[in-house]
Amino acid sequence: MMRSYSDKQNVQKKPYFSDRYFVAPQIPKDIVESDEIFTNDLSVLKAKFEIKEAYIQRGQLVVYIDPKDNVAVLKTLRDELSYNFLTEHSAIDWLAKSGEFEIFYQLLSTFKRKRLRVKCFIKEKEVLKSVSSLYASANWAEREMYDMFGVIISGHPYMKRLLMPDDWFDHPLRKTYPLHGDEVAQWYEIDKIFGKEYRDIIGPEERDSARIDVNDTYRFAHLNHEVPFGAEPSQEKTFTDYQEEGGVFIVKKLKKEDAKIVKERY
Repeated sequence: MMRSYSDKQNVQKKPYFSDRYFVAPQIPKDIVESDEIFTNDLSVLKAKFEIKEAYIQRGQLVVYIDPKDNVAVLKTLRDELSYNFLTEHSAIDWLAKSGEFEIFYQLLSTFKRKRLRVKCFIKEKEVLKSVSSLYASANWAEREMYDMFGVIISGHPYMKRLLMPDDWFDHPLRKTYPLHGDEVAQWYEIDKIFGKEYRDIIGPEERDSARIDVNDTYRFAHLNHEVPFGAEPSQEKTFTDYQEEGGVFIVKKLKKEDAKIVKERY
C-alpha cells in the first residue's frame, strides 16, 4: 500500500503550531510541605505578610506577594532567613493579556544552599519601590527594567536609562515594540551625527542583519573566491548571488558579463 501524498512545497515556511506563539507545557508544582526548610521559611513570611500563592518548582520556592510589601519581604528574607544574594531581578510584559507586569526577584541562600523566587504583579503605571538599599545587584537591574520595560521605580539613587540613550523613545523589550525598531530607531544615528537634513543623502539605517554585499571586502569575504582584506572588487572573478528557494539557499555563479547586473542589485 502506497503512502498518501503530502505537499512538500515551502515546508520550512509553514508554521509548526496553529497559534501564533508556542506555549510550553508548565513545569509541575510541588507542595511546600515537601521541603522542611521551605516550610519554615514560608511560615515566617506568612506570619508577617499576605502570601497570595506558594509552591515549589524545580527545587525552588516560589511565593507571590503584594507589590507594596516588596521591600519588607526582601528585608525579612535577607536578615532573618539568610537569603544573602539577589541573583536576578526583572519583569515580564503581560500588558496585552492582563494590563500588568510580572516582577520577579531571584534569591540565593549560600548558607542553606536554597533558591527562592519572589513574584508580584503591578499595573503599567504603578510605581514599584526600589530594593537597591537591600541588595546592591538591584541597582543596575532596576535601571535595566526601567529602560527596557518602562517600569517606574521610586527610591532609586540614580534612576536613568542603562542601555539606550537618554532621549530614546519607548522601551525595546515590550512585546509591542517592533523587532527591527521603529522609525525613531531607523533614523536615530543619522539624525544625531549628521542631522535630519542628511536623511535623503545617506538613507535609512540598514537593519537587515542577513544582508550580504558581495562587493564588500571589508566586512565580508567573497564566498568560494577568497580575496585579501579590503581588496577592490575584480571584474575577472565570478560573483555570487544568493537566492532563496523553498527555504534552501542556492548559490549561482554568474558569468563575467552578468557582473554589472549583480553590482546594480547590491
